[in-house]
Amino acid sequence: MSLLDTIRNTFVPIHKEGYRFIAIFFVVSVVLGMLWEPLFWVGLILTAWCAYFFRDPVRVTPDSDDLVISPADGRVSSVQMMVPPADLNLGTDPMLRISVFMNVFNCHVNRAPMTGRITGISYREGSFLNAELDKASDENERNGLTIQTAHGEIGVVQIAGLVARRILCWARPLDQIAAGERFGLIRFGSRLDVYLPAGAEPRVIVGQIAVAGETVIAEFGSNKGPLIGRRG
Repeated sequence: MSLLDTIRNTFVPIHKEGYRFIAIFFVVSVVLGMLWEPLFWVGLILTAWCAYFFRDPVRVTPDSDDLVISPADGRVSSVQMMVPPADLNLGTDPMLRISVFMNVFNCHVNRAPMTGRITGISYREGSFLNAELDKASDENERNGLTIQTAHGEIGVVQIAGLVARRILCWARPLDQIAAGERFGLIRFGSRLDVYLPAGAEPRVIVGQIAVAGETVIAEFGSNKGPLIGRRG
């Protein structure tokens, strides 16, 4: 059994995009260990981290057209009304934007927040500022998806971060996509923005931890009112 098979069977499933990087980390560890043994163990720890980074666990997604599900693992960094990027073609009126920031220890597989048909995909080159900064939405490299849902068009934007250098998106225009379905991945540390039309009420607050494919971040048709948080 190969090293990759051992990793895949011992831990949660590893996304295929990570196999090459795990192998590179391990080979470098062996080479460094030949120069000085302690470096092998340091490299082995980094190899384990690389496998952990590319994990792709199974998620259980709530099945309702009224719910908006988190597209990423991480911390909710913003819940506010913002004008969506022009390349999404969602108009110039402010929409509810919910942002989830992923650090280098979060699972980086991205999932669709709602069921619908992808009406557009746009990629834009840019900077690599800290993804937690608000201006990263405009200045950083990004890839945006527009999805026609039961409640109108929504936008989902993958934003590269300070150390992220590759945005992957395997969804295609006109694809039908289900809530919780995998559509992309970002390496290494980044952010996802979701833009929602009128009628969406946030169900998360800034600082809350979200789980991709499982955490409800907003809801349509709710009369519950604004969510109030409390630190414990």
